[in-house]
Amino acid sequence: MELNLIRDPDVAADGPDSPLAAATAGRARDAVAMVERAIERRNVMLAYQPIVPAGRTDRPAIYEGLIRVLDDKGRIIPARDFIHQVETLELGRRIDCLSLEFGLQVLRERPKLRLAVNMSARSIGYPAWQEVLDKGLAADPTVGERLILEITESSAIVMPDLVQVFMTRLQSRGISFALDDFGSGYTSLRHLKDLYFDILKIDGQFIRGIARSPDDQALVKALVAIGRHFDMVTVAESVESAEDARYITRIGVDCLQGFYFGAPTIRPRWEPCDEKRRAG
Repeated sequence: MELNLIRDPDVAADGPDSPLAAATAGRARDAVAMVERAIERRNVMLAYQPIVPAGRTDRPAIYEGLIRVLDDKGRIIPARDFIHQVETLELGRRIDCLSLEFGLQVLRERPKLRLAVNMSARSIGYPAWQEVLDKGLAADPTVGERLILEITESSAIVMPDLVQVFMTRLQSRGISFALDDFGSGYTSLRHLKDLYFDILKIDGQFIRGIARSPDDQALVKALVAIGRHFDMVTVAESVESAEDARYITRIGVDCLQGFYFGAPTIRPRWEPCDEKRRAG
C-alpha cells in the first residue's frame, strides 16, 4: 500500500533552515557586532548591585560589578542580552579584561570597598587579562584582598584542573573566588571538593518564591549545607521579596542579593548624587 506522506509545515518551520532559525541567527550576529563596536569605542561600564549580610541588610558587605555596554543609540544593555553570544569568542575575553580593569579602578578609588567581578574560566591564561590583573595589583597591592572573582558553575566545570591551579595561585595573592549560579550546572561534589571557592552563590531560580515552595526549600537547604561543610560563605541570588528574604535568613544563608535590596546601578549609593540633584 502506498502512503501519501504530507510534510507538516509547522515542523518544517522549526528546522535549521527555517525562517525562525535564520532570524535567531541574525539576532545573534547583530548582538556580537553591537558588542564589538561598544568595546572598540570603550562604551562599556559596570553596574553595581549590593550584597548584604543576613540580619544587617542596611549595610552592604560586597558589591557585584556587572558589565554593561552602550548600543549605537546610547541605550545601556545588560550582559544577559549578549553574553551567551560572545562567551566562547575572543570577544568574551576582551569583556572580561574590561570588567577587571574597571573593577580594579574602583577598588583603588574606594579603599573600604569589596567588589566581585565576573569572569569566564575561558579567560584563564588569556595574556591580556593577566596583564590587567598584574598592572592593577602593582598599582595598589591592597586591592587583591578586596577583589572577588566570580566564575559560573557551568564555566568552571569546563576545565576544573586549570581552574584549580589558577585559583590556588591567585588566592595566595589575597584574591577570593565565588562560584556563581550554583545549582544550575553540573558541578560534581568531587570538583567542588577540589576547587576551594570562598563564596557559594545559590542560583536565583531556587530563590524566587522560595517561601512558598517546599521543593525549592529542600534544595536550598541542601545547597546551604554543602556550602557550610566546605566552609564557604553562602549568598542567595535573586531575592525579590521580604517573605523570601525572611525565609532565607532563617535557614542560615549568610548573605542576600537581589532587587529587594537594590537593582544594579551605574550610580551606586557610595556616590554623592543627592547633592548634585539638589544643586540642579
